[in-house]
Amino acid sequence: MMKPLSRMLPALAFGLMFAALPAHAGYEDLDIEGTSLSGSYLAGRFAGKQRDMDAAGQYFQQALRDDPNNAVLIERVFVFDLSEGKIASAEDYAERVLSFNSQHRMARFVLGLRDVRLKRFVRARENFKKAAYTPIGELTSALLTAWTYAAQGNQAQAFNALDKLDRNETLENFKSYHGALIADYLGANLRADSFYKKAYAQAGNSLRVVQAYGNYLDRIGQKDEARKVYEQFLAAAEKNPLVRQELDALNRGDKPEPFIKTPQAGMSEALFSVASALSDDQGLDVALAYAQLALSVEGDKNINLTLLGDIYESMNNYQRSIDAYDAIDKTSPLKSNADLEVAVNLQRLEKKDEAKARLKALTDSDPKDYDAFVTLGNLYRNNEEFQLAADAYNAAVALIATPTKDNWTVYYYRGIALERTKQWDKAEADFRKALQLEPDQPMVLNYLGYSMIDKKLNLTEAIAMVRKAVELKPNDGYIVDSLGWAHFRLGEYDEAVRQLERAVELKPADPIIADHLGDAYWRVGRQLEARFQWQHAKDNRPEPEDLTRIEQKLKEGLPDDQPVTPAQNAPAGNNG
Repeated sequence: MMKPLSRMLPALAFGLMFAALPAHAGYEDLDIEGTSLSGSYLAGRFAGKQRDMDAAGQYFQQALRDDPNNAVLIERVFVFDLSEGKIASAEDYAERVLSFNSQHRMARFVLGLRDVRLKRFVRARENFKKAAYTPIGELTSALLTAWTYAAQGNQAQAFNALDKLDRNETLENFKSYHGALIADYLGANLRADSFYKKAYAQAGNSLRVVQAYGNYLDRIGQKDEARKVYEQFLAAAEKNPLVRQELDALNRGDKPEPFIKTPQAGMSEALFSVASALSDDQGLDVALAYAQLALSVEGDKNINLTLLGDIYESMNNYQRSIDAYDAIDKTSPLKSNADLEVAVNLQRLEKKDEAKARLKALTDSDPKDYDAFVTLGNLYRNNEEFQLAADAYNAAVALIATPTKDNWTVYYYRGIALERTKQWDKAEADFRKALQLEPDQPMVLNYLGYSMIDKKLNLTEAIAMVRKAVELKPNDGYIVDSLGWAHFRLGEYDEAVRQLERAVELKPADPIIADHLGDAYWRVGRQLEARFQWQHAKDNRPEPEDLTRIEQKLKEGLPDDQPVTPAQNAPAGNNG
């Protein structure tokens, strides 16, 4: 399941990358009050590195109560308040941060935006200027400064501020886009027209550029051109709800409102532009702060909440992601996608019944929601409720008028569900349909080829499929394991050892791959090494049914007079 903004935003990602911390891990039942100053600080640092904002913030707050003038703690609390969207508190701490670090970038932006809210534009620009000492600072400062001049109706100074981005070629896209928005807001149509055309030429696959440009063309009466912009985008992303809504409104003849109605909305859009460009694993922590700042300024709340939910989801902070998605207006075209993501995140939090209820509510309210049925099927499949999964996929397939390349996954997923419910003929037909739609798809080649080998069907074709999958994804340990196990099933034990040793190198902690290698070692007479691999498999927490079989082999080895009963190859059942 793709995230909403990944699905909808080929968004202004122009290569700005900053260091990120490791993934989030949960904390429960924190004993904050009984912790020493040093203990609170160290616990807060650890929680921060794990991206547990709640725990980190609590620990640093406790440490700051014990040492209220500690500059390091003041800065830490400021950062975590900002990351949690506690803007009023962050503003208070920002002033304290600047008392000992006058160039702190995020503190300057927080206070500058407060100045904007109070219409103190000169002071706002002073804050923004002092934050412009890194590439991201220069970008943000230039965009926000330009919008402050736009708020005062000063076109010349607004574009002078944007001209500062000329020093960095990678920021040209931002200048074109926001130059267009500012010129549009100020009624400078000739300049807006030039900037919009340039922005569209540079980033015609960007959702926001398409929305803004199409909206502009519609408002100035170039409705055919606006329709062309929308339709070209939808040709590659036909289900995008925002562009679809704009096109439908245009076709109805509705009078469009300006894309950016106020300078504050322009500033929110600027912060959104930067945050979305940073929302990858390299810049999630910075992106989170910018997304919260974007929400703190009056702008497009729903797109900002969608980005915030996406960022939290990428940080594995699933409850915070749910909270952001749930805050999206019920009338927003983004709400359906948000509800899908909420269901996926509930599943990740082991709240399976809640996840099912969310998805069933979606399918009940819109029986033609293809994505909801596919997601429901994925949920059932991940819970090993394979017949229910197949039923959900059946409903999704029934909604497809003419299958296209984009539909290969639903046939693949349904094939898995059917194979697990011992409906092989139907499963094979779905796998082959998936390959027809997406030839040489390695996951499908792996699953179909492996299954055929396991059933000793069409062995020449089957092993060719698995070999092809390995060629396409040579560093995928699961697929290499399939090739090794295929050779094992064919009695080609030396080649099985060679492939399975490589699979173990690629996925050293996977119990099933280690189990397979142990079986291959046993067959070639390397019994000590076989027992070592079986023990390694046991130590890596295999499924209960696999554990029983592994323990038996540790005691008795492999019998010589019967074939091995293989464990289900792990990735085949869990992809997607």
